[in-house]
Amino acid sequence: MPAKGKHRRPKHHKITRKLALAGTGGAALTLPLISATTAGAVETATAPAARTLVAATPAADDATYSVKAGDTLSGIASKHSVSGGWKTLYAANKSLIGNNPSIIRPGIKLKLGAQPEAVRASRSAARTALKPAAAPTYANNLDGWIRESLAVMAKHGIPGTYNGIHRNVMRESSGNPLAINNWDINAQNGIPSKGLLQVIDPTFQAYHVPGTSLNSYDPVANITAACNYAAARYGSIDNVNGAY
Repeated sequence: MPAKGKHRRPKHHKITRKLALAGTGGAALTLPLISATTAGAVETATAPAARTLVAATPAADDATYSVKAGDTLSGIASKHSVSGGWKTLYAANKSLIGNNPSIIRPGIKLKLGAQPEAVRASRSAARTALKPAAAPTYANNLDGWIRESLAVMAKHGIPGTYNGIHRNVMRESSGNPLAINNWDINAQNGIPSKGLLQVIDPTFQAYHVPGTSLNSYDPVANITAACNYAAARYGSIDNVNGAY
């Protein structure tokens, strides 16, 4: 952007279609994100082929064994292939057996598949690790807008760094997403520069990145489109150090 009071040459490279914004003078800006909805395909249901039902085998942790006279922990563990042998079997059933693992009362039901608490905890941790990570959330401020833009840019292969974006934003708009230039040659031509990186409507339209808002005042959409344009013209927003 040029110094205040100086006229700039038309920025034919800047972009965005005009979007009517009523009452932007100081009012808070509501910035909804646009998401695409895909109509679901209609499928024809096919009756499943006849099949024979087989009784399900109990899960390992639910398997039990009724102790008979003469049974020993080592014998039960060996017969039922208990992982870890009689020590694992004892650890899982200590509350039923008591403090003497060599004596087990006939009739009690031992848990065959249950594992000691430490093993169960490690299994739980492994299952938790397999859960998909929650979508990141971003603060509704300049830091959050830049970070969200960088995430979108990464998906689309658009170069740029946090520092490069921040430096240009502060020069162009001082971080005000509602900033608009109503005095330069672009404004006189009816396409004023708008938003954090002062993008004109034609440029915003040409370099708009899918998945971001169609509102040129939207902080993330504005940053991402400007960075997309800067990448095409200068190689990266990091290479922009003045009016572009």
